Amino acid sequence: MGQFLGRLVTTSAVITEAFHLVRRYPCGPERVLEFLEESETTIQECGQSHDLRSAVALMGQYKDTPMDFADATLVLLADQIGQYDICTLDRRGFSTFRTAKGKRFNLVIGES
Repeated sequence: MGQFLGRLVTTSAVITEAFHLVRRYPCGPERVLEFLEESETTIQECGQSHDLRSAVALMGQYKDTPMDFADATLVLLADQIGQYDICTLDRRGFSTFRTAKGKRFNLVIGES
């Protein structure tokens, strides 16, 4: 993890998507698991009815961007934990998305 001193938090939907994306690579799922364990990433659940309803509403609001379920759960999580720094490859989406509190995301991918 190098010199990173923060904490990583994500959702179970993002983890599901990550495992899906790396499934064809040799050791892909194992590498994702290693990263999650070594970084001590906290994984929040997002399967309660109110979470699903809020995520679906966000996906509808941003259907032109587009926003998938994993993205929606991260937007919801940001307001829940009060953290708006995000490490993502989806610069277009997270430059556009706003939380229910109207907060913008600070994209930190690739920064030193």
